[in-house]
Amino acid sequence: MARNKYPEITEQRILDASLKLFLEKGYEHTTIQDIIDELGDLTKGAIYHHFKSKSDIIEAVMNQLYSGQEKDYEDILNGPGTGLEKLRKLLIVSIKSPGNQMMINAAPHIMKNPRFLTKQLFESLDNTVPHLILPLIEQGIQDGSVKTKYPKELSEALLILCNFWMNPFIIQNTAEELIRKTQFMKDLLDRLGMPLLDDEALLVLESYRKQLEEKS
Repeated sequence: MARNKYPEITEQRILDASLKLFLEKGYEHTTIQDIIDELGDLTKGAIYHHFKSKSDIIEAVMNQLYSGQEKDYEDILNGPGTGLEKLRKLLIVSIKSPGNQMMINAAPHIMKNPRFLTKQLFESLDNTVPHLILPLIEQGIQDGSVKTKYPKELSEALLILCNFWMNPFIIQNTAEELIRKTQFMKDLLDRLGMPLLDDEALLVLESYRKQLEEKS
């Protein structure tokens, strides 16, 4: 069969069909049988040949969506602007990413999966911090837009606060609590010498909060 000769094509078809269903029905309400029916020509065994479970499928979908951001991140890292300006661009691009939109519309509870959460934490600390956030903070120190004696510690703290503590898919908050968290983050980063949350970033965060509120 085609899946044996071209496994990468079959795998991509599974991911495309799954993404469509996750967006239409939500991750929780999509079954493996739904994916089989959507594809029309694959058996359950063929699905499980490529993915062990539905959580494996959504993990692959999310990885594919987020991997599309890598060029955007490279452009920010190598583009014009101070370190702080680039960090602000990075924050906005991350919030508006297809992966985040997918989470809002299709799978708001997947982040509570311990495997998914642990994987994201270690991948972020091992890759995002040293290759993206830390270089921008160090650039900011050199150009004077960031003032800190602790670039590595600040980069790790920023990632943990933004990706986990402020992540509404991990810690559920009321609208008022999210507003207070945002203000706390602004005050904290200002005091730490990295005024990351300017008016534009705050507007994007507020728009993001309203999106979440509409979906809840």
